[in-house]
Amino acid sequence: MEQNNLTIWQRLSKTFGPNSLLDMDYPTYKLDKKVLLRTPDKERYEQEKLQMQQSLYISDNWKKIENNLYAQAVYYEPNRISAFYDYESMEYTPEISTALDIYSEESTTPNQDGYVLQIYSESKRVKAILADLFNKTLDVSINLPMWVRNTCKFGDNFVYLKLDPEKGIVGCLQLPNIEIERLERGMEARTISANIGTDIQFKNKTMKFVWKNKDMEFNTWEIAHFRLLGDDRKLPYGTSMLEKARRIWKQLVLAEDAMLIYRTARAPERRVFKVFVGNMDDKDVEAYVQRVANKFKRDQVVDSKTGNVDLRFNQMAVDQDYFVPVRDPAQASPIETLAGGQNMGEIADIEYIQKKLVTALRIPKAYLGFEEPVGDGKNLSLLDIRFARTINKIQKSMIAELNKIAIIHLFLLGFEDELHNFTLGLTNPSKQADLLMIDVWKEKVTLYKDMVTEIPNTIQPTSATWAKKHIFGFSDEDIKLEIQQIRLERAVAGEIANTATVITHTGLFDTVDKLYKTVSGETVSAGGAAGGAAPPPPPPPAGGAPMTDSVEKTNLNILLESDALFGDEYIDLSKGKNSLGQIENELDKLLNGWYLLKKIKYEVRYIKI
Repeated sequence: MEQNNLTIWQRLSKTFGPNSLLDMDYPTYKLDKKVLLRTPDKERYEQEKLQMQQSLYISDNWKKIENNLYAQAVYYEPNRISAFYDYESMEYTPEISTALDIYSEESTTPNQDGYVLQIYSESKRVKAILADLFNKTLDVSINLPMWVRNTCKFGDNFVYLKLDPEKGIVGCLQLPNIEIERLERGMEARTISANIGTDIQFKNKTMKFVWKNKDMEFNTWEIAHFRLLGDDRKLPYGTSMLEKARRIWKQLVLAEDAMLIYRTARAPERRVFKVFVGNMDDKDVEAYVQRVANKFKRDQVVDSKTGNVDLRFNQMAVDQDYFVPVRDPAQASPIETLAGGQNMGEIADIEYIQKKLVTALRIPKAYLGFEEPVGDGKNLSLLDIRFARTINKIQKSMIAELNKIAIIHLFLLGFEDELHNFTLGLTNPSKQADLLMIDVWKEKVTLYKDMVTEIPNTIQPTSATWAKKHIFGFSDEDIKLEIQQIRLERAVAGEIANTATVITHTGLFDTVDKLYKTVSGETVSAGGAAGGAAPPPPPPPAGGAPMTDSVEKTNLNILLESDALFGDEYIDLSKGKNSLGQIENELDKLLNGWYLLKKIKYEVRYIKI
């Protein structure tokens, strides 16, 4: 009765909030201080009292742990924002951007029918509704790869669901992940009002989502929060796939910058100019050498408009050249070439950091461009089953929130009894894992045959029941059900074998039989009666011979459609022929009546005259 008085949104809040149907509320214990238990047994009274005290203590501990557990999310918020800025910067690194694309593409691989998301349900109506929701309304073939990429990049992805009380979910919008905050039950949080500028403290048992910059609050059923749970220190938020690579990425950026600076500074060749200074005083040598060097570096250019002298940089000179004063006039070579850096190919330090980065991303090195491609470009998961497990983890996280979206849609459409009558799945990209599982089952089946096969002059090693229990892992109930299914399948096989005696004429070949003038179930030999020639067709009736009634009726039919499976469709005009005599009699009556009326009118007119 209470449910009938609630609106659809209140019932939806009750479903996804405290005291919900999805077991999301914490346990509560009530201890009445006035009346605990009415019983004449003192021992039972003491036992019940002790149990209630312990239950109350457990309830208090639950609330304390919940408050302390999610209070850390408030302190994690500044670190979360700084991490988001790092993830945005990491996006511009080609290796990491490629890794995010690989996560997205491998997690949303279409199946053989071209669908990204597979829907299974015993109810055809529920399956059709969910297929329309995900394939048309939400368009998961386009949006799901983007959601997976954002989830892998930030660890979280927030999608706003547009809801209609009659049509369910009618659309979705991507929200800025860095601006959305999740407030769990037991958390004390503050939201800053953009319009009033005051702090609003609230404490609520229900879970909420807050858009901080817009001062907007959403219910849990309005937001689809995709998250990768991995680090309890970041709860209630997810953990990015790039989190373990943040520190290594910074090291790699610094190492690459240092490498480029070194190459820029040490790679070019330099010249050593030996300037003859003769017996010049030592204190005048430096100024003289500097004056000579300036002649190499700068040229005097006179501006024709102003007449000013401009000392412009000479591009042909190198700023890092050396000018060395010498006093020996017999110096062999006044200009010598100083070779550049000789160890430019030594990048072992960069490769070391790159290996650590690949380890953190959990993607094989060749597919990030560090090495030559291997495997002839085959699917990544075919070569690395461990990476397929990483993809399966991402897919499970996405399916968990897609299940929530499906439940909300079914709830709004009134399918409250069908909320769990479906299963969603994403395609497993690893065919190698399937082949490995097939090999395991082959070995199990071979072992089972060897265990139940009787050895000559002795008995079989084990019974079939023991082998099923220890090889295939069947329970006693599973074995009983398997025996019943085997018996039913044998009965079905016997019925199929007896089909020819039960069904003598199916009508499937009636069209062919009419075409070749045969009767279904009979076979005309190809060789005919004699000589292998086909029997001649029956002669047509003589010109004056009357046609039978069946032939006449057949000739009155009009062919509408010819179908090889269901036969020909005709309009039967024989019924119209049978009614022609009646129609003719009625017309005669009308005509006779008309003539009679006209005659009477003529006689009356004649009498008057």
